[in-house]
Amino acid sequence: MKNLSVIIPCFNEENTILDLIQRVLSQESVGEVIIVDDCSTDRSLQLLLTVQDKRCVVLTQERNQGKGAAVSRGFSSASLEFCVIQDADLEYDPSDYKALLEPLVGGKADVVFGSRFISNGPRRALYFWHRQGNNLLTLLSNMFTNIDLTDMETCYKMMKTEYAKILNIQEPRFGIEPEMTAKLAAMRLRIFEVPISYYGRTYDEGKKITWKDGFSAIRCIVKYNTKNSKKTQFKKILD
Repeated sequence: MKNLSVIIPCFNEENTILDLIQRVLSQESVGEVIIVDDCSTDRSLQLLLTVQDKRCVVLTQERNQGKGAAVSRGFSSASLEFCVIQDADLEYDPSDYKALLEPLVGGKADVVFGSRFISNGPRRALYFWHRQGNNLLTLLSNMFTNIDLTDMETCYKMMKTEYAKILNIQEPRFGIEPEMTAKLAAMRLRIFEVPISYYGRTYDEGKKITWKDGFSAIRCIVKYNTKNSKKTQFKKILD
């Protein structure tokens, strides 16, 4: 059953975007691929416009706004039962969609996070301090949400599309990860984790996240987990 919308924010990924799209489209669950080009300055958009598959929709941002803004626009356009965020590089493997979907289709979960750190698949060993930073941010997020995640910063967050559409994402950049986690926790949804593979890339290979994004994530964890942000925002989900 093709019941999955894939949201792909893209900024300057000419070296990987077509390969990535081919891998996404080869998954039997994928019925819709929404690529949001975030005002790329390389050949990404030109390459995207060569894709002929009818499942693919290419949206363009008038100016570079960041991953969060691109994902938010993608969510608003999603039309299938479930949706997932997919980075435009090749760090995350679309063949993991099947495992991520199982708890959703089986009615056990409302949201599924793909964890790189409980993985029984291959994982490229890269930056030690990035891993420690991720652990710290996940721990801090867990302390606020009281949800025992192992990988809050994961790209792979798959959920029922009805929930994605009411997230009202505010963070334009990588703060989207703690923001989404806080808001999904506030909805009191059933959140599962599933092991995934991870093929991280170096800064020379195009990695974009920096230490500055780590400090931004701390700000977002505190901001979106406060009582004022939770109080009435998702009342209709809780009723």
